[in-house]
Amino acid sequence: MATRTPRGFGQYGGLARAVEKVGERWALLIVRDLLGGARRYSDLKTGLPRIPTNILSDRLKELQAAGVIRRVPAVRGGYELTPLGRALEPVVLELERWGWAASAEPAEGEVLTADALGVTLRAAFRGHEAERLPPTEYVVHAGGTSVSALVVGRALDVMDIGADALPQPQRRLDIGAPEDVVEFQIPLESLADLLGAGEPAVVVLAGRHELVDRFRRTFHIEPLPGVESSPAAHAA
Repeated sequence: MATRTPRGFGQYGGLARAVEKVGERWALLIVRDLLGGARRYSDLKTGLPRIPTNILSDRLKELQAAGVIRRVPAVRGGYELTPLGRALEPVVLELERWGWAASAEPAEGEVLTADALGVTLRAAFRGHEAERLPPTEYVVHAGGTSVSALVVGRALDVMDIGADALPQPQRRLDIGAPEDVVEFQIPLESLADLLGAGEPAVVVLAGRHELVDRFRRTFHIEPLPGVESSPAAHAA
């Protein structure tokens, strides 16, 4: 008989086991950031600026003991997801969609990191729409974060291109130069409108403005049925 953790819920079932492993505060955000590849302890701390160092250490130890992450010998102080941890990707993306569909305006002091924006774009990606469109690169600057999203048919590759970008592996999509490129900037408070049905304040820096409409066809998060998503409703 397997020994249960002292913090177990005393429940036999899949959801209880899952929450025991990744349900502690900050745990899923660590998983989210590791979906982008191996990260050092310092990288994770930078991406989660409000996490106390002792809590980050505890979560890493717990996730490692649960078989969700492992150390990376080739990266000093580095961690990566195991196959078990990687299997959480669809769960993380579904929670990302749910969170945006029910989200309020950004609070004061909240930041958007490249890892977070990358997961947001992957959650919003609509391959069935993208496969009808020419290969396109979208360079997005949002809330001080910059990423490049390369879309080829149903395939998406997102890469951090900000000034403090972490070392990344080569792009998986080897297609040469995309047919179209657009670069635009958007305030953090307009990102939800960009991904939804609002009127975002987009400033196009390079490329044709109509490619922003293509972006919105390719990246979209549907509202939750029966959920009012206006800022006034969330403030009520």
